[in-house]
Amino acid sequence: MTTTTTTTSQTRAAALKAAREKDSQDKRRRALEAIAALETAGTPITFPGVAKAAGVSTWLIYSEGIRQHVQAARRRQSEHGSVGSSVPDKQRATPASLRTDLSIAREQIRQLRTERDKLRGRLRLHLGAEIDGPDRAQLITRVAELEAANRQIVTERDARAAEADHARHHIDELQDELAAVRESLRRVIRAENRGQ
Repeated sequence: MTTTTTTTSQTRAAALKAAREKDSQDKRRRALEAIAALETAGTPITFPGVAKAAGVSTWLIYSEGIRQHVQAARRRQSEHGSVGSSVPDKQRATPASLRTDLSIAREQIRQLRTERDKLRGRLRLHLGAEIDGPDRAQLITRVAELEAANRQIVTERDARAAEADHARHHIDELQDELAAVRESLRRVIRAENRGQ
């Protein structure tokens, strides 16, 4: 009976894994199609815009393999001048707002890690307390549920880390732009002073 239960569990796990992989591939395919469609239409390509057009989460668009396609499409658009600024002036993030977003993301990551650690501790306590009571099948089911919850928390944590990394990158870009604007302003002021 144990062999049959183990084989059934393995079959179910393999089916779930295959379904997840198929779903992941489908989402990635839709994201790439959305990038191509937006670029063809001349629509400004943004990470949230691609996510919305593809019907997927924004963190997937920031993930490896998709992010590079978005960045390449944005570069092509800026090189060919097919669109103006992808973000209106009113909606542009300031370095201060990006720092705030980054600190919020870091706090969320810290909270998720704390929650994950608490869940691990509870799992250890429950398994220790239940070892004498329920049968093995119930324990296996419970462990699988807890592992799934843990995987979800880790996925959320990784998504927050990706968002924080993107925010840091964006802050660096904005700081570079600010330095260039300041230098340009200094040159204009010097030129004006020489002219008088």
